[in-house]
Amino acid sequence: MTLVIFVTRKGLLTMYDNIKYYPSGDSGLILEFGNKISKDVNKKIRALSYCIEKENLDQIIEIIPTYTTILIVYDPIKSLYGELVEKLKSIEKSMKNIKLPPAEVVHIPTLYGGEYGMDLENVAEHNGLTVSEVINIHSSTKYLVYMIGFTPGFPYLGGMSEKIATPRLKIPREKIPGGSVGIAGSQTGIYPIDSPGGWQIIGRTPLKLFDSKRNPSVLLKAGQYLKFESVNEERYQTICEEIMKNKYEPKRTKLKGGE
Repeated sequence: MTLVIFVTRKGLLTMYDNIKYYPSGDSGLILEFGNKISKDVNKKIRALSYCIEKENLDQIIEIIPTYTTILIVYDPIKSLYGELVEKLKSIEKSMKNIKLPPAEVVHIPTLYGGEYGMDLENVAEHNGLTVSEVINIHSSTKYLVYMIGFTPGFPYLGGMSEKIATPRLKIPREKIPGGSVGIAGSQTGIYPIDSPGGWQIIGRTPLKLFDSKRNPSVLLKAGQYLKFESVNEERYQTICEEIMKNKYEPKRTKLKGGE
């Protein structure tokens, strides 16, 4: 794929005036919206994804949003590439009149520090803050889920305060428990499954971001927001027990004012 960058007197454009269409193999189609991560680009991606889903086109197998693109996986027997492009362009034109529903906020209960967040004190020391200040800053933000990737269910989040930004570990750990909440540079995220990693671990959520036995198997999706909510160990263990009994559902609210 060739990245096309436009330059104006004001600098680099973050969002193209017109979406760019590229083939991806024999059954994929990439729609490129811009050349930089931004909320405006994400909003347009979310809007078109929403419009395409509403059309319920039987030739489309999957819609995969990313930071600046959408990958459409389609059945080439049911639609030729050119035909699908023209159909999507017609949907793109109708997008101007669409009113998106308010974005959903998924609340993530999190136990900070101790054995669950062994790097919390490192983050505090690096930024000249107290542990409580780090927790308050981290849990006071609504983070936009830009995309899902890396490992099944891993959310790429935007919106973390630079006040708690901390470099990755110099030596990655061989195993990070699933549910671990970490910081790497200016990003925060959640490890969905046990995996190696070099993020600074500040806490853990009992929620399963990926569960192959659940439908859908992935808890979060692009376009949602999530908010970390500090809980004590007693509440953490209670939620763990409720999850094992399939009696726990994360709190979900709507973003005020929509997006």
